[in-house]
Amino acid sequence: MEKFDSLIFDVDGTIWDTTPVVAPAWNEALDELGLSYAHVTPDDLKKLFGKPMDEIIERILPEENAQTREKYKWLCYEKEEEAVGSKGGKLYPDMKETFEALSKKYKLYVVSNCQSGYIEMMLRVTGFGSFFLDHACYGDEDKLKDENIRLIIERNGLKNAAYIGDTQGDADATHKAGIPFIHASYGFSKTVDHAEYTISGVKDLLDL
Repeated sequence: MEKFDSLIFDVDGTIWDTTPVVAPAWNEALDELGLSYAHVTPDDLKKLFGKPMDEIIERILPEENAQTREKYKWLCYEKEEEAVGSKGGKLYPDMKETFEALSKKYKLYVVSNCQSGYIEMMLRVTGFGSFFLDHACYGDEDKLKDENIRLIIERNGLKNAAYIGDTQGDADATHKAGIPFIHASYGFSKTVDHAEYTISGVKDLLDL
């Protein structure tokens, strides 16, 4: 990947999988609000993660009003932060070693559609903070993923960046931002359309 000077990473489905931890936390929030009928599974979340939180909540509670959805969203944030902060997520294989090697040659960044504080929590829990130079997310910037990719590029003066993610939404946002997409096929979506590169494990980045 000599033509790239920087790599921007998605989080869920690319760096780690927190769905087995997050699903019980979100279901606890549903129970507290008397909405147990809408319980979610880890597989449900794998299909939803990567979208902005408001869209995810609307899909989980399509029949509820905006006020109920808003209550549920903030309760999810609270319980998810507690659960993931204490239990972490399941890292995909070879993450630490690959980031150590990549960070010696490339500038590394993170962009996600997550809530404010989630990227910082991931970096703290994993110990990966020293590998990444900057990050942006929907919760901090109130911008969608393509806009946050452009924000990172402009804020850091990047010339030839690529984005690594696992879903079709990641691919679409990356191309909308005007840079190449590297599909992490080991994540939540095994296939996507129009990926410039595909990796079956993060370590494959070292061989591209």
